[in-house]
Amino acid sequence: MNDPGEFGHTVRAALNDRRMSIRAAARALHYDHAYLCRVLSGNQPPSSQLADGLDRLLATGGAVAELAARLTETEAGERIAHAVANPTRVDAKAVEVLADVLAAQRRLDDVMGPSPLIGPTESRTAMLLDLLKGARGPHRDALVAVAAESVQFVGWLYASTRQVAKAIPRLDEAADLADEPGSGTLAAQACNFREYISRQQGNPRGMVRWFSAAYRTHGAHPAQRMGDAAQVAQGLGELGETDQARRLLDEAMGLSDAAQDQPPGTAYWLTPNFQRLNLGLAHLGLKEFDLAADHITAGLEGLPADQQGAEWTKEHRGALAQAEANR
Repeated sequence: MNDPGEFGHTVRAALNDRRMSIRAAARALHYDHAYLCRVLSGNQPPSSQLADGLDRLLATGGAVAELAARLTETEAGERIAHAVANPTRVDAKAVEVLADVLAAQRRLDDVMGPSPLIGPTESRTAMLLDLLKGARGPHRDALVAVAAESVQFVGWLYASTRQVAKAIPRLDEAADLADEPGSGTLAAQACNFREYISRQQGNPRGMVRWFSAAYRTHGAHPAQRMGDAAQVAQGLGELGETDQARRLLDEAMGLSDAAQDQPPGTAYWLTPNFQRLNLGLAHLGLKEFDLAADHITAGLEGLPADQQGAEWTKEHRGALAQAEANR
């Protein structure tokens, strides 16, 4: 068994975020309250039927059920337990399982929002960092990459909930970890999230600084570089540096063909439709309101179903309202 307690922690936090008690959830699902308490306390693994029911109750589009499957699959859990007990002999399959759980957690952010995930993700990240201390051998770099992404995700969750003092050290730590296996995609994404904080704070100089760092990170994926160039353009536009902003916007568009490739897992959302959101924000920074509204509208409409209501889309919906009001 992997960690049913992590599943329970995540679901309890999600129920609390929705102001729903465990008793009310049990009643809605037609399950015994004592049984649900045992599952959510980590004393009993969830059945697939319960996981599906919780998924429907929380409206997570399969993400809760996927997390349950990842955490309770017997062989996977045994591999993780063996890796934790014998970190010097961590194998490829164990690293793959850890990466799969992290991917499931990241998808939950799109449908549940960041707040319920902070505690469970911090716990899993602490386990990964402890495991990393003793890890040796040919699979260590892959484990470092998973740990770096997990630390980065914690930083993103704190940034999303405007806990800047906690977000920045985590993102700096993630960038340092990413350098160890030479992962340009992870290092670039850590810089990108640092810029996101500057954007939240209305600090265009910080936006330009951090997005420029992400844009120029060796090994960054073209989809990352396209988004970063567009966001440098946004910051420059807000600073009144119109010519430079348009030059960066041209560079972003020049990357659009290469950015059509599958984005890296650490930035899975960077699809062509999402890039329309980045371009829309850039045109908004340049006060080109018609273009901004057109891009943001197309970007939002093209998001996959599990991202349509994501917490992070509020920024783009606000930007669209601003663009529409100034057309």
